[in-house]
Amino acid sequence: MNKLIVGTIVLSLFCLISTIAIAAETAATTSASSNLEAIKIELPKEFFGGTPIDYWSANLEPDENWKERAPFLAPPGTVVISAGKPVSSSAKFPTLGEVKMLVDGDKNYAKNSLLELPEGVQWVQIDLQAKAKIYALLVWHFHEGKRVYFDVIAQVSNDPEFKTETTIVYNNDADNSTGLGVGKDKEYVESYKGRLMDAKGVSGRYVRLYTSGNTGDDKNHYVEVEVFGQLAK
Repeated sequence: MNKLIVGTIVLSLFCLISTIAIAAETAATTSASSNLEAIKIELPKEFFGGTPIDYWSANLEPDENWKERAPFLAPPGTVVISAGKPVSSSAKFPTLGEVKMLVDGDKNYAKNSLLELPEGVQWVQIDLQAKAKIYALLVWHFHEGKRVYFDVIAQVSNDPEFKTETTIVYNNDADNSTGLGVGKDKEYVESYKGRLMDAKGVSGRYVRLYTSGNTGDDKNHYVEVEVFGQLAK
């Protein structure tokens, strides 16, 4: 058989196989997407006022909080699983509020809804009380005006001490000042929408979040944290 004909046949077969593979991959992706649905997010009342933020960093993302946030898709049955769960922190005594306010459902910007921890690197931790598939974290540090919080890190683990089995969900520590590693995420301007972090279905029981001061002062704040996922049955 002529070499040219053989080559043409081989090339045609290769193109056919590639087309089938691409079609199969597209069908699988479409099928997977069709099995997802938007999680239900309840936003707090927006604050209007405050002074413009006077801060710039090469690691700061543009402030685009005026844009509509795209729906976050997750498997059906994904809900807030952190409400009312046990919480703890690196600070024995908060300088404002109580640690339990972290998951009490109150997202108001007012001072009496704010948990404040002392200066330096501090963390808060949520015990989901069972292993869970975690798809997203929604974190409000502060939204009575615009601020940027430094060294925002979110981790998930099955170890309450976070010494083993630890997965990093978010890390914008650009210089490893926390000693937890350099992160690839960006700093951002706080707003009433909170920061939605994609946890990609990581499995774990404990969620720990770090900060190290902000552009307004050296303290660390939280209004609310919501963990979206499904508890193991």
